[in-house]
This record gives sequence, C-alpha cells and structure tokens, in this order.
Amino acid sequence: MSQVQTIFKNMSWLLISQIITSVCGFIWTILMARYLGVTKNGIFGFATSFTGILAITIDLGISTHIVRHIATDYDSAPKYLGNALPLKSILSVGNILLSLIILIIMGADELVLTVTLLFTIEMIMKSFIGTLNGSFQAFEEGKYQGIGNTISTLLLLIFILITIYTDLDLIGIAFSYILANLIALIYEFYALNKHIAKPKYELDTQFCKAIILLSIPFAITSFLYNIYYSIDMVMLTNLAGNYATGIYNATYKLISVLTLFYSVYTAVIFPVMSRFFKDDESLLLISFEKSIKYLMLIIIPLAFATVVYSTDIVHLIYGQQYEAASEPLCILIWTVCFLFISGACNTLLNASHKETTVTKIYAIVAVFNIVLNFIMIPYLSYNGAAITTVLSDALIVIIQAYVIYKLGHRPNKKLYIDVLKIIGGSAVLGISLYLLNLNMWVAIPVGIIIYLAVMYLIRFFDDDDRYIIKEILGKN
Repeated sequence: MSQVQTIFKNMSWLLISQIITSVCGFIWTILMARYLGVTKNGIFGFATSFTGILAITIDLGISTHIVRHIATDYDSAPKYLGNALPLKSILSVGNILLSLIILIIMGADELVLTVTLLFTIEMIMKSFIGTLNGSFQAFEEGKYQGIGNTISTLLLLIFILITIYTDLDLIGIAFSYILANLIALIYEFYALNKHIAKPKYELDTQFCKAIILLSIPFAITSFLYNIYYSIDMVMLTNLAGNYATGIYNATYKLISVLTLFYSVYTAVIFPVMSRFFKDDESLLLISFEKSIKYLMLIIIPLAFATVVYSTDIVHLIYGQQYEAASEPLCILIWTVCFLFISGACNTLLNASHKETTVTKIYAIVAVFNIVLNFIMIPYLSYNGAAITTVLSDALIVIIQAYVIYKLGHRPNKKLYIDVLKIIGGSAVLGISLYLLNLNMWVAIPVGIIIYLAVMYLIRFFDDDDRYIIKEILGKN
C-alpha cells in the first residue's frame, strides 16, 4: 500500500468518525443550548474553557512527543507508554487540586465550582484518550481512534438525551460527558493492548524526567494555544457576565464543529511528515503545500456562505433567544480559515523539530490576545472577543509564514496562485448567494454547483491533484 493510500485509509476512518461526531455534536449543541438557556450555557462554556486551559498540567506535551518518537521507532512504544500512563495519573491529582484552588480564589459559586470540577474529571479522561490516540496515529492505525471517537460521541448523545428527558440540569450534562469518555477510554485501552502494543508499566524516574524535558516545548505551546483560544470565554464571564458568555459559547460550538476536519487531518499527517523530515525533506514541503491547498479549498467557501446565512443558521439551530449570536458567528468563521493554515504550519514546524519556535510564536500571540481582550470585551462584549480571536489567528499565520520562509521551506509560487483562485471562487459564491437570496436549504446544492463550476472554469486542479486522486483510488 502506497503512502498516499495509507494516509487516505487513516483519514477515512477518522473522517467517518468525525462526521458522526459532527452530526451528533450538532444535535446535542442545539438540544443543550435550548435546554440550558443562555446563562447556564455560559456556565457550561466557562467550565469547558477553564478545564481546557489547565489540561496541559495533565499531559505536559507528552502525547505529542510520543507520536513523533514512536512514529520513527515502533519498538519504543511499550516503554514510552508504560511510563507515560502512570506519570499522567500522578499529574491528574495535581490538576484537580490546582483547579479547586483557582476556583476558590476566583470566588466561583457552588454551581460553577461543582460543574467545573466535574468537567475537570472529564478532561483527565480525555487526556488519557489523547495519549492512546497518539499511539494509534504513530502506528497509522486510525481505525481504533475512529471507533473510540464514535463510541464516545454516540454515548454522549444518548446520555444527554436522557439528562434532558429526566431534567437532571447542568450537573447531569457534566456526568454525561464523564460516562461517555470513561467507556471510550476503556475500549481504547483494550484496543491498544490487543492490536498495537502492551505498555511495560513502570515509573522510571530518570526516563520520565527525560520525557518531560523533551515534551515541555509541546506543553508550553499547547498551554499558550489554549490561552489564546479559550481565555476569551473565561474573561467574558468575569468582564461581561454569564449571558455574554452564553451567546459567545453558542457561536464557539458551531465553529468547533468545523474544526473537527482539521483535527482529523493533523492526526493523520503529523506522523507522516515526521518521517518525511527524516527521509526526504522535499516530500515534507510538498505535503505542506498540498495541505494548505486542500484545507483552504474546503473552508474558505464555507466561510463566505456562513456570512451570508449567519442569521438563518442561528435561528435554525438555537432559536430566537440566541439571535445575537449571528454577529459573532460572522466574525469567528474567519478564524477557522486562519486556524487551518496555522495548523498546517505547526505540523511542518513540529515535524521539523522546531517546536521551540512554535512555542515562542504562541507566547507572543497569547500576550497579544489577553491584552486585546482586556481592551475589546468591556466595549464590544462577545463581538470584541470574536474580533480578538480572529486577529490573534491572523498574527500567528503572519509570524509562522515569516519563520518558515527564513528556515528555507519556501512554498512554490503556484500555492499562492491556488489560494487566490480559491478566494476568488469563494467570493463569486458568496456574491451569488447574496444576490440570489435563496432559501438556505436550496442554497446548499446551488452553492456547491456554482463553486465547483467556477473552480473548473479557472482550471484549479492540476496534474498533481489528479495523480493524488488516482493514487487514492488505486488506479496508478
């Protein structure tokens, strides 16, 4: 099986699971938002953002380091996993204590404190799942990660439905997340032992110290990433209240659904690019260029269409009580475009062992994000937080592009032409939908036809693209 076919096979498993996750996530996002109301949805948003920021104290970047190392040395898996899992168990206890202390200092009320601590437990389980998923990615066995994702997603939807039917409120929602992730964790642990590698459990302190030291750049980057991407929710709660957080969280959840494809792509491509860097750096740059091209091909037209139909989308999903969310949705949708580019750049830099550089970039942007949020939120509330997020993502892409250029990884000029073609085609799509003023459901197939016709007319797909398609289909 060729490398392209292997990538496509892994992406297929993960993409199927993420489609299921997206559909189910779309359903429970609607149900939870309507059931909880704006204010309690704000508490939910605060709890998940708060635990996401502190999640790095559980992992310390270990999962990312494991993917890169095991991808180039399969035999090291038992020792790495055998030390990483016990180490993370110890770190989890510290995470719970740290969360409790910070919440008390912040003066969180009883409901916020209880819900946040429950989601802390859920985050610990997700962190362990992340380590197991890293192993599946390293061995290019994405189906086990896909199955685990599907299990947790379907069970979470079922548990949320039960919670709403029995009126267990926000506490019940939190327990739904815990139970779904616990069952998925049990499955993935079974799959790891049976199909991938059996961890050799020990707590080699010297080895653990070495792992932590090598993982710290990934840890700091992840922490800074969560700061700039999640701190707005925490700051909104403190500066503008739970209602503003609820409106912003509703928009944020829609955007999160779109980022799932990026997560699939990164999970599959990172170990491959790590090997490319070791074996053939020219292939590393080619995979980076194709990553940008194909990711932009999907997200940019979607962003234009979302702006045109933002109000219809919010009314359909959340109802009239969340109508104000249409404004931040028009703004935040562009952060996904920048996120896809920065994600491909991060993958290139991390695969090239430039994780320290990535850390420095996110350090700069985290400071920029916090300062700008302090300025924007008091005046523009959730819209200010949305603008800050987009500007932060744009800044990341600008700095990354400069760093990549200085490292000598200079993309072919054709990539820039391709991106301009995508923007042009997407603009034609957006203008057409605006002028036609179609019903949103009618606009979906019409928009797809318009976009594909434009891309065909401007000869977007080249011989390399056709070769890749044939390779995927096994016709080369």
